[in-house]
Amino acid sequence: MNQKTLFKLEYDKIIALLEKEATSFRGGQLCRRLKPMTDLHKINTYQEQTAAAYTRIVQKGRISFGDAAPVEESMKRLEIGGSLSSTELLRISRLLVNAARVKAYGRHDTQEDACDCLDEYFNLLEPLTPLSNEIDRCIIGEDEYSDDASSTLKQIRRSINNINDKVHATLTTLVNGSLRTYLQDAIITMRGDRYCVPVKAEYRGQVQGLIHDQSSTGSTLFIEPMAIVKLNNDLKELYAKEQEEIQVILANLSEEAAQYIEEIRADYHSLTDLDFIFARGALAMSMRASRPLLNEEGRIRIREGRHPLLDPKKVVPITVTLGEDFTLLIITGPNTGGKTVSLKTVGLFCLMGQSGLHIPAGDRSELAVFHQIYADIGDEQSIEQSLSTFSSHMTNIVSFLKKVDERSLVLFDELGAGTDPTEGAALAISILSHLHQRGIRTMATTHYSELKVYALSTPGVENACCEFDVESLRPTYRLLIGIPGKSNAFAISGKLGLPDYIIEDAKKRLSEQDVSFEDLLTDLETSKRTIEKEQEEIARLKKEAEDLKAQAKQRQEKLDDQRDRILREANEKANAILREAKEVADKTIKDFRKFGKENISSAEMEKEREKLRKKIKDTASASAMKAQKPKKEHKASDFKLGESVKVLSMNLTGTVSSLPDAKGNLTVRMGILSSQVNISDLEIIEEVSPYAPKKMNRTSKGKIKMGKSLSVRPEINLLGRTVDEAVAELDKYLDDAILAHLNTVRVVHGKGTGALRKGIHEYLRRQKHVKSYHLAEFGEGDAGVTIVELG
Repeated sequence: MNQKTLFKLEYDKIIALLEKEATSFRGGQLCRRLKPMTDLHKINTYQEQTAAAYTRIVQKGRISFGDAAPVEESMKRLEIGGSLSSTELLRISRLLVNAARVKAYGRHDTQEDACDCLDEYFNLLEPLTPLSNEIDRCIIGEDEYSDDASSTLKQIRRSINNINDKVHATLTTLVNGSLRTYLQDAIITMRGDRYCVPVKAEYRGQVQGLIHDQSSTGSTLFIEPMAIVKLNNDLKELYAKEQEEIQVILANLSEEAAQYIEEIRADYHSLTDLDFIFARGALAMSMRASRPLLNEEGRIRIREGRHPLLDPKKVVPITVTLGEDFTLLIITGPNTGGKTVSLKTVGLFCLMGQSGLHIPAGDRSELAVFHQIYADIGDEQSIEQSLSTFSSHMTNIVSFLKKVDERSLVLFDELGAGTDPTEGAALAISILSHLHQRGIRTMATTHYSELKVYALSTPGVENACCEFDVESLRPTYRLLIGIPGKSNAFAISGKLGLPDYIIEDAKKRLSEQDVSFEDLLTDLETSKRTIEKEQEEIARLKKEAEDLKAQAKQRQEKLDDQRDRILREANEKANAILREAKEVADKTIKDFRKFGKENISSAEMEKEREKLRKKIKDTASASAMKAQKPKKEHKASDFKLGESVKVLSMNLTGTVSSLPDAKGNLTVRMGILSSQVNISDLEIIEEVSPYAPKKMNRTSKGKIKMGKSLSVRPEINLLGRTVDEAVAELDKYLDDAILAHLNTVRVVHGKGTGALRKGIHEYLRRQKHVKSYHLAEFGEGDAGVTIVELG
């Protein structure tokens, strides 16, 4: 892509914004190297990655890749059998820990979550947790190693501590005893790596030992007493052994890391690739951008596009089309009216889209893939090269015309300006006509009326203008396609106070043809505004009609529900009456049999009773069929374990405890009752929206259901809180943890000054539902984490 065009369209500023979103070194490098592509398949791959990252950021929030430090040099050293330093090993450990964190971020929360193109990057990550744990166990800091790194190191350090104790005890005895009068100060000091005492120079012969240093004045000698010379020698030997053992530990860790060279490399590249992708997603979110549709037919259709470098609160969106009904668009309008911004917006959107970046425009915006974009924007006059404004523009245009083809986009700003208007307009028309005949997509801004006439009279060429409000003398920055811009020189001059007689004289000097043309432009612009207002009014009325239709539908559904309820209640009452009648009839027959009435046949009475029973049964069946019909038919796949349903025939609610079989039968648990029901007799109860306020519901047994407790994590992070803030958060968290039946939770408070840990422990000590608490073990957070057992 033309480097000058990238600069003129300010593509480098977009890349600078993108680089700020990256959190790793290589991720930033990939951002800086991003250039527009011409392969449609590759562009769509980048766009799909950006869209997937955008979606994940919206769902789960941003994630940092900052610990993905370069490791290639360390890997090369491991390949030749070299040993790594503690800094390099810690860098690898942080990389692996970060890989584990990012891999967890990449997992889908539920099986129903749709897979995306980023899954392959997350799946490539290998956390190698045993290796990172071993490095962290042995190496505490860049120059600090754990006593437990090896048994030999632990033994050496124990010996060092013992000898140090002996040295201090011996020197303390000497300083406070026999040497006290010979010393400048009663202190123990170090010179090099040897313990010494400060002796006055005049008592040099009174103190047996080795002189290691003297003060600047020579009045004090630093002498190592003979009583501790051997101890110091032993101490020096132990320090040397300690360093040797540390090198052994580093070699062992390096040897273990060497077994996973390819995995570590893959982790590094996957993490930084993801960082690059998520930087594009974050930039899209910050710009409120959307994914454009790409084509190779030269078709541009930008809906409500906003220049990404302008203030989003002030920028006026533009809608632009090119390459469908017309291939050449000529934009006219006053200075500072937004013509150049419109030109840059189209060019920059094409560059961003071809780089795999989303554009700040409406959904379904469409961009074409161009092999080259040529832009002649701005003044490049050069004093050194003796080039005028016109000459510099023509130099650019000449270079364009040599290279341009049908896969190019050409942008001209004030084409033909800087020279005689008549000649400039003629030259501009010739250049545009040449490009138009070749079918090259072109946009140009101008003040020349001749170009407006050319656009009106030439098929495949369209006018556009940047709207200007004459009353306020301000541009509205709205781009109106299909209307040439009207010259507002007279109106603006009059508003600014130019005398009317001068304006009238100027109007007389215009030809009748020019006046008619300007009047035509005025009529066109007025008509365009009127049509737009009418379209807005039509859209508003259409929306009102749709709203009224939706309200009427809701009212009808409500009436239908009320009708069904009334019928159901009426049928239930009728059923109750008939049941009572049946009981009376049964009792009557029993009475007849008991008293042996001879004038009534038992067969006749039994026949009447059967009729009554059949009538009751038919009424009950009709009631159930009419009142308990499902609102919609469900498939077997619609039912999941634990889903809330309503059993229509029983008018009871319950939960699904087994999936449907081949016949559509499943088991529903309704309180203490379980029953096998067919899916045709079930209605799924819609779940409460996850965005609705959480409420506690009580069942008939008085049990509390809390949806939130199902997602309580076994750890709470209180870093950076004051004691009062931390206690308030911890109190609410422990309540949720108890409802979620968690037995043990981790409270992360950090080490710091210890004030936060002390306040949290004081709070925990007073809680009855806290069974016990203690600091975490080494490697699990140490003094920065408290483990709480809930009773």
